[in-house]
Amino acid sequence: MSSERTPTAPDTTGPRPRRLTYAAVLAALEGLALVVGGIWMLVLGVTGEPDDRRQAVTGGVTLIVLALLPLVAARGLLGRRGWSRGPAVITQIMALPVAYTLLKADSTAIPAGIVLAVVAVTALVLLLNPETTRALGIRGPGNTGK
Repeated sequence: MSSERTPTAPDTTGPRPRRLTYAAVLAALEGLALVVGGIWMLVLGVTGEPDDRRQAVTGGVTLIVLALLPLVAARGLLGRRGWSRGPAVITQIMALPVAYTLLKADSTAIPAGIVLAVVAVTALVLLLNPETTRALGIRGPGNTGK
C-alpha cells in the first residue's frame, strides 16, 4: 500500500463547462489589458517626455511580463489543466488591491477600478465553482476519489 496521492485526470468527456470557459476568457482579457498597458507605457517612455524615462520603460516591461501569468493560466484553463487554476486565482487576488487603489483615486480611474473589481470577483467565483474543480480534475483534501 502506498500513501502517495495521485491526482485525478480532468473530466475531458463531454463539452467544456461554460464556467471554465468564462473564467479562461476573463483571465485572457486581464492578460491582454496588461500587455496593452505595458506597450502604452513603453511607447510613452520612448517617444514622449515622461518624468523618468527609465521608470516608464521598466514599468512597461514589467506589465508585459506580468501579463504572462493570466495568459498562461487562460490557455491552461481552456485545455483543462489542473495546474492552471492556481495562477488564475493568484491573478484575481492580485487584481483586488489594484482595483481598490483605483477606486480610492479621485480621477477617471474609478470606472477602471469598478470594472477590475467586478472581473476579479466574477473570475474567482467561476474558478472556485465545484463544476470547474471537477472539470480540472482537482480533488479536495481527504478526497481519494474511491
